[in-house]
Amino acid sequence: MDLVFFGIQGSGKGTQAKKLAAEFGYQIFEAGGELRAIAASDTELGQTVKGYIDQGHLVPHEIIMQVVKEAIAARPADQKIIFDGIPRDLEQQADFDSIIAETGRDIQCVQILLDAEDGVQRILGRAKEEGRADDADEAIIRRRMDTFLTKTVPVIENYKAAGKVIEVDGEGSMEDVYGRVISSLAL
Repeated sequence: MDLVFFGIQGSGKGTQAKKLAAEFGYQIFEAGGELRAIAASDTELGQTVKGYIDQGHLVPHEIIMQVVKEAIAARPADQKIIFDGIPRDLEQQADFDSIIAETGRDIQCVQILLDAEDGVQRILGRAKEEGRADDADEAIIRRRMDTFLTKTVPVIENYKAAGKVIEVDGEGSMEDVYGRVISSLAL
């Protein structure tokens, strides 16, 4: 079964996904990373994606869905995948669910719960520790969080209604959260 990770910025979902992948043999599909990798390839799709990225534009929905479909097709059917950063909104969810169904895969969602203020403080702390300028602007962080709340939370609610969401408390150390992720997934 594939996993879809959700969590507000600063929740540590990317870190948890990496730990899970390393220990249990998942491959991570991280939307931004996949788009950058495709942009670097010498394919027609790669050139199209590169054009959007180079101009600072968002990659259109249809292209993102094509990337998802190709990424799944490129992996063996028995390769477990963690999807991080997709689906981000209801339009993506509809197409994502269709692709999952078409490919005969099944998903379980993991939502790492964290208070928004704690998320802001984590990101600002990370920016200082790691010198990440893109995470140092509190207004940008809050704008990303607002987007998550308005666009992605309805997706999570849909999956909850379908009984596909496991909620994990994101408070505490990375190891504490990881322990809760493992036990909630019964791995």
